[in-house]
Amino acid sequence: MFPLGAVLLPGEPLSLQIFEPRYVALVQDCLDGRREPEFGVVLIARGHEVGGGDVRTDVGVVARITDVVELSGSRFRLRCVGGARIRVEEWLTDAPYPRAQVREWPDEEGADDGELLADLRKRADRLHTLTERLARRSGIRQPPPSAPLDDLSDDPVIRSYELAARLPIGPTDRQAALSAPDPYTRLQSLVTAVDDAIAMMEFRLQ
Repeated sequence: MFPLGAVLLPGEPLSLQIFEPRYVALVQDCLDGRREPEFGVVLIARGHEVGGGDVRTDVGVVARITDVVELSGSRFRLRCVGGARIRVEEWLTDAPYPRAQVREWPDEEGADDGELLADLRKRADRLHTLTERLARRSGIRQPPPSAPLDDLSDDPVIRSYELAARLPIGPTDRQAALSAPDPYTRLQSLVTAVDDAIAMMEFRLQ
């Protein structure tokens, strides 16, 4: 297991620089040819990535290693992609690196999300407009671009994760989206997150 200070979502790319000895050992074990080159990723709810002693969430994803570069000084540079969602059943000892008993946690079937999806897109457009206004007020000549929300998968599960990855929300909201039981509930959590961001922007623009 690899606890991180960020949330990895299914289908999302992840780049890592590996230098801490326990995670060097994890990568070496993943690449020994006796198992799939993958490991679990969960969000650190409290604490830091380096040194241990952190508090971890119990919902994460499997990260599959797609490219690895071995660097000098027992270091690695990894490229990974998020795979199946998992739930931690039990945390085991952290020696030689964090380990856990996990089970795959597929999405349940949710309600039709067509109307909710259209509503979320409108809210995302509103948030981007407010972000541009705040950027101009702050003297930023080129406001950050918004991620497109039209080129999405037809699969409701994949689409809900694509939306969570593209919207400008923080790790707590991303974790809430990851932990939602089905695509419809995930979109509801994203609507709430975007509404909170809109309210914050409107307050800052007063």
